[in-house]
Amino acid sequence: MKLLIKKSTAAFLLIASANLVVAVLAFFVLPPKFFYDTAIIIYDKYNEIGYFGSYPLTILFYKIIGFRYLPFPIIALIQFPILMYILYKIGIPENFEKVNIKNLLVYLSIFMIAIFISMPSKEFITYLFIAILIFLCKNERFSYRKTIILSTLLLIVFGALYRPYFALIPVVGGGMYLVSFINFKNKTITTIFYGVLIAVFLSLSYGVLKGKYFSEISREVVNSTRLASSDANSIITSPVKTDNWYGEIIGIFYGFFTVNLPLNGFKHILSPQIIIFIIWQLLLFYILLVRFSKCLKERKKYRYELLIMFILFSFFILQGVFEPDLGSAIRHKIGIFPLIYFALYYEHFRKELQ
Repeated sequence: MKLLIKKSTAAFLLIASANLVVAVLAFFVLPPKFFYDTAIIIYDKYNEIGYFGSYPLTILFYKIIGFRYLPFPIIALIQFPILMYILYKIGIPENFEKVNIKNLLVYLSIFMIAIFISMPSKEFITYLFIAILIFLCKNERFSYRKTIILSTLLLIVFGALYRPYFALIPVVGGGMYLVSFINFKNKTITTIFYGVLIAVFLSLSYGVLKGKYFSEISREVVNSTRLASSDANSIITSPVKTDNWYGEIIGIFYGFFTVNLPLNGFKHILSPQIIIFIIWQLLLFYILLVRFSKCLKERKKYRYELLIMFILFSFFILQGVFEPDLGSAIRHKIGIFPLIYFALYYEHFRKELQ
């Protein structure tokens, strides 16, 4: 009996297998800066292990499962197939084997997964969490209303326990959802613009209560210690100081464009890895923007896809507030790749949901 396998499935397995080799070899070829976070997680030099916060929980997670005691290539050999299996279970779209812009973006993304999440990483946990949201949307046992409620609660809990800005996603996304009902001339751009304004409002409100704005306590703090570092060539520095309300507004808008439409990143012409990321990011953002527009026009038909889009673009907006550099921007986007994967191929997954 012949074993038949679809071309799209065969292409996925071939790409995953090739990048498994990349993941295993990454430890031997990547520069030390790729392992700064990993060293903190594995060695826990400052005894940060605990139950709240991304570093403490990640350190605890890798200690419990025993990975912190394994060589990095062995970890990659276990961890990367888990990430690929999740994509496999989400689904492999038709024509995945055909070379086009969308598929090329995903091929490159899988390569970046092998590079960024083949070692102990906070993004491994984020990736697993995001996958839950996708499987929630694909689960027919939950109504659309329950899916929204559960997704919101999960984001808030994940934000409270792990990464605080994830708890802001329902606020920004919910605001964008309400704004999307208003008949603007260009509803897609306007909805995103108001999403950025909501992030600005949240930051300014926090500044009134705590005395410092979001970007001050995140991006600016991280970058202030790295200005003279050799690894600081891709840091995101606001054109004005963010210690006042108007500076914070400018900083948030500047951050949003820098991490999502990084045209100013072409100044790093001598850093090919940054240029590749910029091209990947520009094409990705454009395709997602077109799909977001389509979902807004046919919101009843694409209701689950629209939910994913609101979460995704809310994340993009919040990246503009908290992201310290282009390197971490791409790492964090790879951490939420199941969302991006679902959004890019939503037409295929919609057929499955019907």
